[in-house]
Amino acid sequence: MTLRPPRTNPTNSNEMRESALAYEIAQEQAAALGRLGRTLEAALAALAQHDGRHGQAGKAQDLGPVGAMRERLLKEASDALWCFIVQREACGLRDQRLIMREYRVPTEVQNRMGVFGTTGQRRSA
Repeated sequence: MTLRPPRTNPTNSNEMRESALAYEIAQEQAAALGRLGRTLEAALAALAQHDGRHGQAGKAQDLGPVGAMRERLLKEASDALWCFIVQREACGLRDQRLIMREYRVPTEVQNRMGVFGTTGQRRSA
């Protein structure tokens, strides 16, 4: 007498494939969220470091290179925050207050989140 391996039910096989796919999607979402979180941390740290070095003088718009550098850092931080918030919402995490508190996001960065430049184009994350 020979034994045959159990036949898989086609619906079970499809469910297993869907489950594996859902798992891979969840892994990729978590990895992307981690990358974007680290990008946000780095952008906020660069802005804080700049402000620490230049104090209130670095915040003035008309100070030439110092002011221009701060504007660039502020834009990078607000873009990073925007990308991070969008990814969190794609994962079903909707409460932004936790992020603002945990990452200590300055109000100025929060207010610029999602503001597009003059060309209307955003860099890809």
